[in-house]
Amino acid sequence: MNVTSLSFPYGESIQWFCADSANKLPLSPLKEWLLATGSLTQKLKTCCTQFEVKVLGEGHYAPLNGEYPQQGSVWIREVLLCLDTVPWVFARTLIPESLMSERQGDFLSLGSRPLGELLFSQDNFIPGRIEVASFETCSRLAHLAESLQQTVEHDLWGRRRYFHHGEHEMIVSEFFLPAAEQAINKM
Repeated sequence: MNVTSLSFPYGESIQWFCADSANKLPLSPLKEWLLATGSLTQKLKTCCTQFEVKVLGEGHYAPLNGEYPQQGSVWIREVLLCLDTVPWVFARTLIPESLMSERQGDFLSLGSRPLGELLFSQDNFIPGRIEVASFETCSRLAHLAESLQQTVEHDLWGRRRYFHHGEHEMIVSEFFLPAAEQAINKM
């Protein structure tokens, strides 16, 4: 795999839409994964023997155009979620500086542990709405998949979810790579 910290941050500007009114969602089994309200980490762990988080990078950056309009700088964490050594999901998390300063110890100590374990193990993180998006075969995310030796034959899909902690809101985006979609379609 030739994805390195030099690629960080890897995200791109995306047009998201509300999952509730999404008539464009794929008709494949991936639709259920996109709309799942529980922990994606837990759902992924049921599909493998070995679950691994590969951190691509994290640090303070300006969000992409339209990604988090009310924030000038956020903590960005980008990871690959791998099942039995195969990357299934590229995840990008945006944490506002106010929440980062309040919970810095929690976020900085994650290392290669999944963020989902933190978010779904504490009652003070409240999962919110889900938005979805598709990505063309020429997108940066498609290029990321190809750099992971995964062939991109059609649009990729992702979701982003808002998590509330008191007055703060953080955004977790999860993008399904071709290997994930192929495996999900066979289940």
